[in-house]
Amino acid sequence: MIKYFLKKKFRKDEYGWFGNYSSWQEAATISDGYCKASILEKTKNALLKIKNGEAIYERDSVLFDKKEHPFPLLSCLLRTAWEKGTPLNILDFGGSLGSTYFQIKDFLPADVCVTWCIVEQNHYVECGRDLFENSTLKFFYSIEECLAATKIDLIILSGVIQFLPDPHHFLHRLTSYGFKTILFDRTPFIRDNKDRLTVQKVWPSVYEASYPAWFFHEASFIQHFEHDYCIKGDFKTYVEGESILQINNEPIGYSKGICLVKK
Repeated sequence: MIKYFLKKKFRKDEYGWFGNYSSWQEAATISDGYCKASILEKTKNALLKIKNGEAIYERDSVLFDKKEHPFPLLSCLLRTAWEKGTPLNILDFGGSLGSTYFQIKDFLPADVCVTWCIVEQNHYVECGRDLFENSTLKFFYSIEECLAATKIDLIILSGVIQFLPDPHHFLHRLTSYGFKTILFDRTPFIRDNKDRLTVQKVWPSVYEASYPAWFFHEASFIQHFEHDYCIKGDFKTYVEGESILQINNEPIGYSKGICLVKK
């Protein structure tokens, strides 16, 4: 029993979010990064099982026997479709190989969503186009490439902003596209007066990896949108265990979603 609890504590201390780094480069030098081929391979294999009806639900490359529905996200999509009066063209930035699409597509009939576009890393786009693309699901290398092909009504950014080297530059640029609705989900914030850069060490049950990860000061994050957008609602993440996040094993972080609508 003692060995069990020691092992449990060791594992708890070993994986999660750690540090307070002064630059992305500093954090990156002690991280594997998000471009490892093994991450794509595990994600691809999991989502092929979803696509082929051999499994029910995938999140972060892990298969589950019961699907979790992100109802706040769905509410935002359905509200935007109702206001528009015609089916949505949705952009899922950093959407992997379609994780959210496959998770909620049963709630998105043709009169709600006509196109689900994913912007991802190059190797994800190549894999997505080869194995997953269909009349609804499309893959692009950049937001600009996507917009050249389709007029987007709503952009989803779920669990992705924290992995960008310069997220505030991206958030400033995001407002210039003029999307009607911007929807953040699974975005980490910190109970502090400034952002904090950590290294996330992923549990081996997911995959072997570590990468820099930001926690945001919420007021500074929202400030990018105050001029052009209003907050239609915010909500706790649907993923169990993410409403409170520990940094250096202290519960000072939290994950939430925010729905922004253009004024």
